[in-house]
Amino acid sequence: MDTTTKLQKVCFQMPKPIKDVLPYIAYGGDYNPEQWEEETWYRDAELMQKAGVNLVSVAIFSWAVLEVEEDVFQFEWLDKILDILHEHGVGVCLATATASPPAWMTKKYDDIPAVDEKGIPYSFGSRQHYSPSSPSYRKGIKKIVKALAERYKEHPALKMWHINNEYGCHLSECYSSYSLEAFHHWLQEKYKTIEALNKSWGTNFWSQRYNDWAEIDFPVNQATFYNPGQKLDYKRFMNDQIFDLYLIEKNILRDITPEVPVFTNFMYQFKPLDYFQWAKELDVVTWDSYPDPREGIPYRHAFHHDLMRSLRQGQPFLIMEQVTSHVNWRDINLTKPPGTMRLWSYGGVARGADGVMFFQWRQGRAGAEKFHGAMIPHSDNEKSRTFQETAKLGNELKLLDSVRDARVKAKAAILMDWENWWAVELEGKPHNGLSYMETLEAYYKPFFDLNIAVDIVHPAADLSEYSFVVAPMLYALTSAEAEKLENYTAEGGTILFSFFSGIADKHEHIHLGGYPGPLRKLSGIYIDEFVPQSEEGRLTFVKKGRQFSSSIWADVIYPEGAETVAAYETGWLAGIPAVTKNRFGKGTAYYIGTAPEERFLKEFIKEISEENHVIPALKVEDGVEVSEREGEEEKYLFVINHNEYEVNVKLAEGTTYYNMLSKQNISGKEALPAKEVLILSYSK
Repeated sequence: MDTTTKLQKVCFQMPKPIKDVLPYIAYGGDYNPEQWEEETWYRDAELMQKAGVNLVSVAIFSWAVLEVEEDVFQFEWLDKILDILHEHGVGVCLATATASPPAWMTKKYDDIPAVDEKGIPYSFGSRQHYSPSSPSYRKGIKKIVKALAERYKEHPALKMWHINNEYGCHLSECYSSYSLEAFHHWLQEKYKTIEALNKSWGTNFWSQRYNDWAEIDFPVNQATFYNPGQKLDYKRFMNDQIFDLYLIEKNILRDITPEVPVFTNFMYQFKPLDYFQWAKELDVVTWDSYPDPREGIPYRHAFHHDLMRSLRQGQPFLIMEQVTSHVNWRDINLTKPPGTMRLWSYGGVARGADGVMFFQWRQGRAGAEKFHGAMIPHSDNEKSRTFQETAKLGNELKLLDSVRDARVKAKAAILMDWENWWAVELEGKPHNGLSYMETLEAYYKPFFDLNIAVDIVHPAADLSEYSFVVAPMLYALTSAEAEKLENYTAEGGTILFSFFSGIADKHEHIHLGGYPGPLRKLSGIYIDEFVPQSEEGRLTFVKKGRQFSSSIWADVIYPEGAETVAAYETGWLAGIPAVTKNRFGKGTAYYIGTAPEERFLKEFIKEISEENHVIPALKVEDGVEVSEREGEEEKYLFVINHNEYEVNVKLAEGTTYYNMLSKQNISGKEALPAKEVLILSYSK
């Protein structure tokens, strides 16, 4: 393992706050000038001015044209690009170009290619083919990052460093001999003794005991079920190994350019990397958002906006990539209808984005992404719908600079844990079709539909600021985390658990003594067995005389102080509680022992929210999204009409609002056309 690790990193001078680096709502996208002739660069800069672009990411995949041979660097073209952009008022997120090592490097050093589960090295010709454990790759990134930082540390266009790109997107696992050696080292650092590892992995089962670290192999190509402890540790190892690459680059940049913020771009529903861990080492969270138009209102991406905002305790984030029209990598790449890109962009700003960026600026003419949409289409026509919508949004965003750094103040939270995600979906569970992310989103959607602000936080986080916390499928948790949840509830908080919670610890060892283990006292229930349901299986339960359906799962619940809120009505589960409520100290713990239909969850979460005075900023009709950000002196209300028809928005009585887009004062009631947005400011 490289000596520059997260355990050994140096404490450097802190960078400038993002709000000082970007004194505006950031707008722009990935810019790849190396793919175009020089005369195009000047036209691009002029069009960027027309479109309101103020920030671009440059050199993301340019290693091969920056270091054309080993230690032979060609920076002159990049010098000119940065000069042109700066002259036209466009700042630069300068990428470190390390996401795709060049052909000469890959062929010269046989340790660079990652190796798949079958032991076959990946070939050159795509991208992100490197092994995170490769000594040659690590040596190479140090050289190019240092060279870039030394050359451009004083350049006035440089606003931020864009490290690598979408870490782990295509290769989040490697099975090379270098990775195996690194895995052994990682295990020794974690466990110190082979006895401790044997205990953690439960190796007395199936005669899996180890006497030496060298006996340990990757959890691949095994005759039947994998050891879950080993599988979990391999996922942790790969996360840490890739994270170490980021830290190598960050530490070089911090040393040479201590005031320049750094980031790498996160992704949607990305399971392999623990973004809670990563976000601590980013100066700003950025992520790539690509809702599929066929999904309708993109509530899943709203969930991820809320997650990205929450990763750094409410700090605004940047949408680093989205698309103007259509992508190129789905089975069918539907085009966003007119106005949709603008509407969804404001959905991100409403939830805490201080920047809206695209992949990419100019649509490519060659390569695998040539049909991916862009701000400038193949026609290169300023009158194209794509460019007209792009320019409209960019110039509107100039009116919203005061929104920058305003925070979303949520009183509700959903607990999420990447290690829990990994553990839930390991094989050998009572139901091997469980989806942790789908469960999280099922509990999130009622908050989205009800326009209730919600943060997405780790189970170990401070929950004292929240009145209502939801913990979906909190399968793996420590006793210390459970104690924190007890303390939160005892002090007056309200918490809602779903089925399959409190089952195991972080080693995948069962909490003995009855489910839900360390949550048993808090929930006031005892569960002795699970009843998974077949794909077509449906259950019915009754709450206050009203019937609801559920699927997937049923916990056989025995109350131990909890009261029954709803119970099953048919079959051998008849009379068994489906939903319970337990008073605990000054607070309340709810438990839902099945996967209820959407109608029930929306009604139940609405009921609990109202009881805890967790309410939306504005009451509107269905299909209208409302979010609020709070600055030092003003609040900013975003009202987004996803409907195909006009709606009337009733504003708070006695409050005068300023319409930031129309530049007019309004009050009372306001007509909001289909697919339109109101952005209102008012005094606190």
